Amino acid sequence: MTGRAVRLHRVLRAAPEKLFRAFTEAEALAKWLPPHGFTCTVHHLEARVGGGFRMSFRNFGTGGAHAFGGEYLALEPGRLVRYTDRFDGPQLPGVMEVAVQLTPVSCGTGLTVVQAGIPDAIPLDMCHLGWQESLTQLAALVEPDIPG
Repeated sequence: MTGRAVRLHRVLRAAPEKLFRAFTEAEALAKWLPPHGFTCTVHHLEARVGGGFRMSFRNFGTGGAHAFGGEYLALEPGRLVRYTDRFDGPQLPGVMEVAVQLTPVSCGTGLTVVQAGIPDAIPLDMCHLGWQESLTQLAALVEPDIPG
C-alpha cells in the first residue's frame, strides 16, 4: 500500500446508526457513493468482517466504466467501517484501505473518512474532490427525517 491518502471530516445531522447503514447497504451505496457524473451498480455486497463487495462506476457522459471490489476488515455498527478497495484494471494497481469513523456529537454524527494507498495514477486532488461530492450526496440521503 502506498502512503498516498486523503482525509475528510464532516458533521451530519443524522444518527451514527443511519450513517453506518448508508455504508453497508447496497441500495444506499449505489445512491450516494458515485461522484457527480457517474452511476453505480453494486454487483455483490456481504457486509460482515471477511465478507466482500464488488461494484462498478459508469461515466454517464462517455459510457466508460471501471470495476472494483474489496473486503470488510472491521464493522462496528454506529462506530466504524473499515474495508479494502482494489480496482480490476492493471492501470490502477495495489490495494487501498478505507476507514470510516462515526462519532456521536450534539447535533448528529462526526464522520471521518481516511482513504490510504491511493494508486499513483489517481491525482489526490481529484480523489479528494470525488469524496467531497459523494459526502454531499450522503448528507442528502441521511439527513432528511421523513416520518412514516
